[in-house]
Amino acid sequence: MGRSPVAVRRPEKETRPKVFYRGAHQATLDPLAAQRPTGGIYMWSEQPGGKGQVGSGHPQPRNGQQHGHNSSAAAVLAYDVSHRAPWDWRVSLYTWTKGIAAGVWLLAVVLALAGTLEWDDALVRWAAPLVAVAFLGATGGLLIWDLEHPERFYFIFTKPQWRSWLVRGGVIIGGYGAVLGLHLAASLLGSPGVAGTLAVPGIPLATMTAVYTAYLFAQSKGRDLWQSPLLPPHMAVQAVLAGAGVLLLLDTALDGGARDTLGWVLAGACAAHLLLVAGEVTLTHPTAHAHLAAWEMTRGGYARWFWAGVVLVALGLLAPVVGAGAGALALAGLLAHEHAYVQAAQAVPLA
Repeated sequence: MGRSPVAVRRPEKETRPKVFYRGAHQATLDPLAAQRPTGGIYMWSEQPGGKGQVGSGHPQPRNGQQHGHNSSAAAVLAYDVSHRAPWDWRVSLYTWTKGIAAGVWLLAVVLALAGTLEWDDALVRWAAPLVAVAFLGATGGLLIWDLEHPERFYFIFTKPQWRSWLVRGGVIIGGYGAVLGLHLAASLLGSPGVAGTLAVPGIPLATMTAVYTAYLFAQSKGRDLWQSPLLPPHMAVQAVLAGAGVLLLLDTALDGGARDTLGWVLAGACAAHLLLVAGEVTLTHPTAHAHLAAWEMTRGGYARWFWAGVVLVALGLLAPVVGAGAGALALAGLLAHEHAYVQAAQAVPLA
């Protein structure tokens, strides 16, 4: 008995699974190994479709096989249950609000350091830190709301598990929030130049606020689409895009003088974002799970969100000519992309 061969689910993920299977066929361990009946009609059950269902797409054949079917298994699913994404629209929205919170202050301070903006400019002194605080508060609220037990959110700080990027992210957000508070206090006391000193800890904290979610996603090892090493720099680019879009709207409202610079920054960030997206969807994915998730994003259940995001961000390239309108379109496109990316990665059933 003790020497009987056993198998585990996806050992390559190195998650040290504690459930071992004796005599299990590959078709019972890999949710993509057996062919799924069309229409959700199984031998003994019928699985309803509808909003929130995942794993019901039917990608085009790849390498002579329909995705989700392994000819060596010669198996067809006879029974299945509905699969739902554990992270819903709140996480999609959180990635967007966090990008704005990090990018708007970060870009304003960098432009002030470069001499494009003055430290006593209303955009740097009040608008950027106030918007950053508002969206950082919204980010924290969405994170707490999405927890299984929101009333226990303080455990993140009182009983931290330091290996978790949820805890590390909470500390990073807290540190960044403190910098924003000090910036506003300095502005209130008539010392806007203090923001230059705050840039020393603030720029790294704002950058980590923008990108730490990439490491949080990477800890979800079962979601192969999130394992890309390009995700941290991509989130940094998205923060610059979001910050430039918001600052362009604010500068226009305040009748400032940085619209040309912000328009070019936004156009550059939109171009970089689109190039990274193109790389994500055109390069060969290393696993079947990643390939199926990318299919769900570009051609499956979230294709409308994805392509709307591509078109709207592409319109952001016109920012040097169009101005604030392009900023609003780029922000909407980024939100659509975030939703497609976050939800499509969860569209592949794990069991």
